[in-house]
Amino acid sequence: MVLKRWFGQFFGVRPAVKTGRSLYSVAVQQARQPDFYVRLGVRDETEARFELYSLHVVLLLHRLKGQGEVATEVAQALFGAYIQALDSALREMGVGDLSMAKKMRKLGEAFYGRVKAYDIALASLPDQTELSATLARTVYADIEDAPVPTLSDYAVRCVAALAEQSLDSLLQASVIWPEISHDV
Repeated sequence: MVLKRWFGQFFGVRPAVKTGRSLYSVAVQQARQPDFYVRLGVRDETEARFELYSLHVVLLLHRLKGQGEVATEVAQALFGAYIQALDSALREMGVGDLSMAKKMRKLGEAFYGRVKAYDIALASLPDQTELSATLARTVYADIEDAPVPTLSDYAVRCVAALAEQSLDSLLQASVIWPEISHDV
């Protein structure tokens, strides 16, 4: 890790990696907004936070998809930052080196499953049935009467808001998210 930092300082971090890290920070900052937990009833627990982080990362990846070589490199760096953050979080929770690979593989598979489910759901918009079902089984797992339609509407507004923002703006990690809930 020290050697990696030294090389990074000596040779510099590629702009796409820097942007990917910044976009991950933007996604996390948005996913940590209190309204998700206070107004939308998302549990403030590790699994639910993982789901909100994943949702916001997927929304950014969705926007970057098919936008050229630079956007692809930034998307890969965003994913790399996400995985690195998961690794760090597991280590902070006390997961040892011997079980780290197994845990990371499980989380990676979970994330890829989310990406696939969200890709299908976003492709079926404006019909929100698939999106609502995905949010219900991930973000709101085991919660009765969760405000799934409100979170689904928020995700749809995110897709629209991200589409309206210029690619240049996003590649500078300048993201404007819509209000979390304008009707709860």
